[in-house]
Amino acid sequence: MSTIGKRSTGGAVIPVRKRSFFRTLGSQWQLMLMSVPIFLYVLLFNYGPMWGWITAFQDYKPKLGLFNSPWVGWKNFEWLFGREDFLNSIRNTLAMSVINLVFGTVSSILLAILLNEVRVRAFKRTVQTVTYLPHFLSMVIVVGMAQNIFASNGAINQMILSLGMAKEPVFFLGEGKYFWWLVGVINVWKEVGWNTIIYISAMTSIDPSLYEAASIDGAGRFQRILHVTLPGIKSTFVILLIMNIGHLMEAGFEIQYLLGSSVVMDWSQTIDVFVLQYGISKQQYGVATAAGLFKSVVAIVLLVAANSIAKKLDEATLI
Repeated sequence: MSTIGKRSTGGAVIPVRKRSFFRTLGSQWQLMLMSVPIFLYVLLFNYGPMWGWITAFQDYKPKLGLFNSPWVGWKNFEWLFGREDFLNSIRNTLAMSVINLVFGTVSSILLAILLNEVRVRAFKRTVQTVTYLPHFLSMVIVVGMAQNIFASNGAINQMILSLGMAKEPVFFLGEGKYFWWLVGVINVWKEVGWNTIIYISAMTSIDPSLYEAASIDGAGRFQRILHVTLPGIKSTFVILLIMNIGHLMEAGFEIQYLLGSSVVMDWSQTIDVFVLQYGISKQQYGVATAAGLFKSVVAIVLLVAANSIAKKLDEATLI
């Protein structure tokens, strides 16, 4: 029997037997059985549709089917990168993703630190509940609220006019230069409380004796946050950052589709909106699939690159 190491007991060396895969499988069959539905779900909905990527290299016709449609090679990709609206959609996707990533991460960490410093439990739980409840609201409801708040006669414009910050209402919903930041603000309001939960969990795992030692050494509250709390959540931050970098090509669909209009199309159209427009409305399935395939490949490259950089810096990694 093969061994994976040796164990010493009172001077005697006893070989440690390597447990076979099938023996482990037999002893944990309950866990394996529980994982079967998840395995089938991933296989059916995540890996099954990958066969459709073939249409990215075809002039796909529904009547001809997947294997009988004419093969066009890289022409769909060449057509895409010759389109200004597709290039704009890449720009918009990356810009809104970076804004969401920066604003979302910073606001989540700040809120988590503030809540971690609160000693009144009732107030802390109330703030947590109020901040993460918007996560459960439908995006349709959130966009409807945003349209009312940022309208020409909405609350934001009324406040700006009353404070004398502008002489006339600002057209937030009709000027492209505001759209990216508007999406960022809405996403932060909706998700900041939910994203804070994992950072608060990481903070609760920090050894309290570190705070006590820092206090004895004369560290104030801000210094304890800087030298104890932030290093304590560093690994969590790095893991979440790697995951978020892998999603940089997914700026969202619902909020851009619902809040956007023909007036701000050059600023609101993301890759997902582009795929919907050409895949469903114009029935150019090959082009739409090529755009989706490009997004997926770039996302994989970003994820692997971020993970590799973190590994070289000796930080926590996903792989």
